[in-house]
Amino acid sequence: MIQRPPIDPAELALPMFWPIAAAKALFDAELGLAAHNLKFLAEEAKLATVPQPRFATANTVRLELRTLSLRDFSGVDTGGLPTLVDAPYAGHSAVIADYADGQSLVQTLKANGVSKVFLTDWKSATPDMKDLEVDQYLAEINVCVDDLGGRVNLVGLCQGGWMAAMFAARFPQKVERLVLAGSPIDADAGNGPIRTLANETSMTFYEQLVSEGGGLMPGLFMLAGWKDMHPEEQYVQKHIDLYEHIDDPAYLRKTELFESWYENPVDLPGRWYLQVIQSIFKENLLAKGQFVALGRTVNLTTITCPVYLLAGEADDITPREQVFAAERLLGTPSAQIIKRLAPGGHIGLFMGASTLRDVWPEIARWIALGQ
Repeated sequence: MIQRPPIDPAELALPMFWPIAAAKALFDAELGLAAHNLKFLAEEAKLATVPQPRFATANTVRLELRTLSLRDFSGVDTGGLPTLVDAPYAGHSAVIADYADGQSLVQTLKANGVSKVFLTDWKSATPDMKDLEVDQYLAEINVCVDDLGGRVNLVGLCQGGWMAAMFAARFPQKVERLVLAGSPIDADAGNGPIRTLANETSMTFYEQLVSEGGGLMPGLFMLAGWKDMHPEEQYVQKHIDLYEHIDDPAYLRKTELFESWYENPVDLPGRWYLQVIQSIFKENLLAKGQFVALGRTVNLTTITCPVYLLAGEADDITPREQVFAAERLLGTPSAQIIKRLAPGGHIGLFMGASTLRDVWPEIARWIALGQ
């Protein structure tokens, strides 16, 4: 906070100068406050026009498909089974898996024995993609897996987790090990706000959003919804924090990096979005074994490979109950299912420094057993 500048003791020795000294101190303080405010406003403006997020780790694009770019972080081919990280396709970019140097899930996996790492970098939907459905996305994951040799270790993050589980149920022979992190496998479990919104809001509302988006679900609409889940934090507290740390370069760099990811949402195909709301979150068809994927009704009991379930202790986006429900829904024997509850909330599961340091190395070593 701005501190009142000290008054020269020599000025205080002469009472006639006291009013002048006080006025000078106030003037200097106001100049300092004005400079502070201008700095704050400049930074706020900068954050409002943040650049697109960038991957922290060197990579190449192995495949360029309609819905995704398959990114290869492996470097030199050391052999072994590939690990495919299925990033969330829920409004933010896949940079969540490779957020910053030293704070990256990709780097953590590689540093702990997972040598061949690939990532689904989902593309923001364009108007010509408005009618794509879940099947198109599953089909392109299947193309990626086949291109990688036909069998992978699969890591699903958040929404990418239910898609990974759906893929593993549809093609169980193609998945060696499965990680589901913050993944809503049973949408009826727990009491999170997403479940409440899905069940209590009519499809007409979601259809209207898609109509307003010209057949797409605009990322900006979803971003506003996420912010409204924590309005005090998003609309008040983060601006107060920025104001109080405006002279801290490290804080500003960290804030700019996060905002470049958070404030650049991606658009979703309207038909895909409405299908997910109706079938996954309202009707819970995946958990019930009634979802039809690529021409087959998929049942999670067909998944028998080793599975690792990771949930956040304070996750109000995907409560632990929705993740851990997989234990009773999958066909994998309980002895081959590991459950881990990590401190923190939803986003921290994938990009939080403490979780990357304390939890993911164990998961990486577990994955490496299947290479």
